[in-house]
Amino acid sequence: MFLVRTMSGVRLRCGDNLFANQSKRLSLSGPRFRGSNGLSQENELPVRTNALPESDDLSREVYGVLGIPIDAVDLSAAVQKIGTALSCDTPYLISTPNLNFLVSSQVDSEFRESLLRSDLCPVDGVPIVWISRLLGAPIRERVAGSDIFDRLKTQKSQPAKVFLFGGPEGVADTASRVLNAQSNGVVCVGALCPGYCPIEEMSTDVIIDTINASGARFLVASLGAQKGQSWLLHNHHRLKIPVRSHLGAAINFQAGLLKRAPLFVRKFGLEWLWRIKEEPYLWSRYLADGGVLLSLMLMNVLPLVLGATWRRVRPTTGGLRTAMDYDGNSCCISLAGMATISNIAIAVPIFRDALAKSSDLTIDVSALRVIDARFFGLLLMVRKQLIEQGGRLQFAGVSRRMERAFRLNRFNFLLPSREASHETTAINWSLSEATTRPRV
Repeated sequence: MFLVRTMSGVRLRCGDNLFANQSKRLSLSGPRFRGSNGLSQENELPVRTNALPESDDLSREVYGVLGIPIDAVDLSAAVQKIGTALSCDTPYLISTPNLNFLVSSQVDSEFRESLLRSDLCPVDGVPIVWISRLLGAPIRERVAGSDIFDRLKTQKSQPAKVFLFGGPEGVADTASRVLNAQSNGVVCVGALCPGYCPIEEMSTDVIIDTINASGARFLVASLGAQKGQSWLLHNHHRLKIPVRSHLGAAINFQAGLLKRAPLFVRKFGLEWLWRIKEEPYLWSRYLADGGVLLSLMLMNVLPLVLGATWRRVRPTTGGLRTAMDYDGNSCCISLAGMATISNIAIAVPIFRDALAKSSDLTIDVSALRVIDARFFGLLLMVRKQLIEQGGRLQFAGVSRRMERAFRLNRFNFLLPSREASHETTAINWSLSEATTRPRV
């Protein structure tokens, strides 16, 4: 039963390190090795019909933060990107990572994949803002899902047609009536409460067809973080509404079921205390998540910050060198030197070239010395595009230095099984404890 309301009814030869054997089979655009002063121009992939103006995900300023992607955008930029996506037909998945998202992503691979496949990941969580800044990401402010929704309400010149999915019984319907009674930039064209049931039961043809027939341009889900993200990923190709996101308590706030924290409380990063006042059962989740945060800070963030500080005190010379081997079927890119934010512009063209040639890509990292959060973000975007092309990303020549960098940044799941199986015992213990706590 559900309630519905609508207004309208590998080849691992890369491990041999191309830099040690510069053969004629190397295929490069421009100079064979490109350093900070040897940048060449590359043609971007053609833009798809009805696609977003940005050519590809490699255009995003994404940072890899403890295993998840984070977009370095503020509220205005996020709303602008959403506004552009509303006018296109390309699926546009928005995720708003907070601390609970980060904790869940450490133990739930499907949940993590929903973040990795997202088209926009602004930070919705003060601890994630702090961690991102420590790792070098220029995150200026928290961008909460509720703030995005409220900002859209101010865009009266181009009202967004919204469909509300989920929430306790009757809440989505109440939020719909409240929104439509107001004169703002959001028009609710439908609301549906699937009830408490497995993802498969809320993914029937009747439910998906009802949502698609509503004429909405923005689908707002509220099913609980893990179930909501999984449902959106599970139905990614069946949903016809271009913009879709799980915005947590946004529906409850719009319906007036919950009162949001005052602005000054949010500014000081204390909204979590307010949420406990409004929803006392959340204290156990926050306590469990806080324990995992402490473990991550001590075992991962602290070593990364100390390493970055040491490199600033004793700077390492040299840029990034790249080489590509294409055999007509698969590509292999070898990277040497410093895979850091200052060398992103060198790496993007060759990755674009490889993505245009093949959906089977191997990256040889045997000659890499350093890799930072910004470069991890770029690798995540390369992986995302390969998956969308039906391809795969593999790594070869993983040295102990690189294995440690992947592990500390919590991206060892990207590596072959030997490296990926290496986990920190203290963190796994905390994560196991966290998963026994109720999540909302």
